[in-house]
Amino acid sequence: MFSTGQLIFAALFVLVFASIIVISYKKDKDLHQKNYKGVKWVGIVFVLFVIILFGLKYLLKN
Repeated sequence: MFSTGQLIFAALFVLVFASIIVISYKKDKDLHQKNYKGVKWVGIVFVLFVIILFGLKYLLKN
């Protein structure tokens, strides 16, 4: 299906891309902790909201 050269290129691309993402994340970690302090609470509230919506849908359907 794929040639050997294509498979090697894909493997190298994935390794290099993943390593660049990890390096970029580590470089910006302190900045993100400073600027996005309350973001976890927004995520928790959003997940709870979705759970409540599904619960209401289930209750009102029956």
